[in-house]
Amino acid sequence: MSQYKLDKIDLKILKLLQSNSKITNLELSKKIGLSPAPTLERVKKLENSDIIDSYHAMVKPESIGLNVKTFVLVSLAWQKENALNNFLNKVKEIDEIVECYIITGEADFLIKIICKDIPVYEQLLFKTLSQIEEIERLKTLMTLSTVKASKVLPFKYEK
Repeated sequence: MSQYKLDKIDLKILKLLQSNSKITNLELSKKIGLSPAPTLERVKKLENSDIIDSYHAMVKPESIGLNVKTFVLVSLAWQKENALNNFLNKVKEIDEIVECYIITGEADFLIKIICKDIPVYEQLLFKTLSQIEEIERLKTLMTLSTVKASKVLPFKYEK
């Protein structure tokens, strides 16, 4: 795909859609100062250029009974054969792991887990995670509350 050159209107669209992807094309067009047809055309270009990847419903975990959020530092047992691929394949099968990052520093991976409560987390830790033989060490970081969870990427949207 050719590189799509973003202008100030595209940047406004990106900021507004990240804040509220349910905004109607008519509302969006009013906020950016274009008529609806060219607004829709610009959004389609942003989607087709893979700048806008997808749209999602943001569900508050607590509203459906998911009250525990943890981050876990994972160190792999690299001496095990095919440790990386085996670990990644197993992580993909665990629904409670909602994010997984390869990191540098104290550990090899940072995983984000969301689950119902502490007993469920304990079960996941002892019956599932600790059974993954490619894991050498786990360190849990328990969240107490969320201070900031912005979905708008940090970018200078006003050129």
